[in-house]
Amino acid sequence: MDAERDIPLALYVHFPWCVRKCPYCDFNSHALRGEVPEQAYIDALLRDLDFELLDTDPRPLTSVFFGGGTPSLFSAAAIARLLEGVAQRIPIASGAEVTLEANPGTADVANFRGYRAAGVTRLSIGVQSLDDAQLRALGRIHGSLDVRRAVELARNAGFDNLNLDLMYALPRQTPDEAEADLRAALALAPEHLSYYHLTLEPNTEFHARPPAVPDADTAWDMQERGQSLLAQAGYAQYEVSAYAREGRRCRHNLNYWEFGDYLGIGAGAHQKRTRDGAIRRRARHKHPRTWMEGAGTAVAIQEDRAIPHADLPFEFAMNALRLNEGFAVADFTHRTGLGPGPLAPALVQARARGLVEEPPGRVRATERGRALLNPLTALFLP
Repeated sequence: MDAERDIPLALYVHFPWCVRKCPYCDFNSHALRGEVPEQAYIDALLRDLDFELLDTDPRPLTSVFFGGGTPSLFSAAAIARLLEGVAQRIPIASGAEVTLEANPGTADVANFRGYRAAGVTRLSIGVQSLDDAQLRALGRIHGSLDVRRAVELARNAGFDNLNLDLMYALPRQTPDEAEADLRAALALAPEHLSYYHLTLEPNTEFHARPPAVPDADTAWDMQERGQSLLAQAGYAQYEVSAYAREGRRCRHNLNYWEFGDYLGIGAGAHQKRTRDGAIRRRARHKHPRTWMEGAGTAVAIQEDRAIPHADLPFEFAMNALRLNEGFAVADFTHRTGLGPGPLAPALVQARARGLVEEPPGRVRATERGRALLNPLTALFLP
């Protein structure tokens, strides 16, 4: 269908290994035992992509994102081989954003230069904090000096587009300490900051043995102070936890929030595809060995389901209302194949509660709606 060919298509690649599992992390990551199986894993990724492309329209990729885990455990040669293999199989659009997540504890100037030469255009560095005591509490393998060194190495390697991940509401953190942490990150002058609240997710060590974290009112104070400081420093908030300088929004993540399509390859990777009027979500097996053994066949797939039409308003709103600008009603129609009618019941309730505003042709959360985002998006459930 012509309309489907106009929906952007991105690629997410998951690298499942870390040096050590962090106590707050609920991502599909596994502590590395022995050497990284680079060649075998890259081979499996390319087989996995071949399997996906058996029934995928050859739309050019608008972005590629290497996430994890710790992709920077892989050598520049491995990343170059993977990107070359991807480009041989599916077009990568001119000027596409190619992001690689890096841990400051695994930063290496030769690898950074190699990543840049291979075609990586953006590094996302998992800082989390620049306070050494907090980094120890978070179980990170790096210190604050490693962060500064990683940023310097990235700049020297030619990267002019850096994201730093930073958390607040850390164990026993005060608002003044959170502000000092943010100021230290801003001093490194990244183009983008992901600034988000530490949450104690199920199936994590922190959930089983919770640390003493700030209460909700204190965390809200940290968030408001952080937002003000970021705005003063020239970073515009465009999503719940994303702040960017002009022209430096993360295009890959925007594609998620705008309900675009994306392929997902690698252990535990998720994807969303639109085909023949249906939207399907698919997930790979999480365990690296299980996934590698089945990669390139349906055996690697753990879940594959079509999203019922009745669920599409919620699925769309859950993503698009995270954006400060909200969404165009026409985009809802284009990305879901539905008319605007299914949005109406939820919008009536949201308007009555002061949770949304509707400039011509658009829907966006009010300030109150952004503070109550989960109750707001729940209104769109069938």
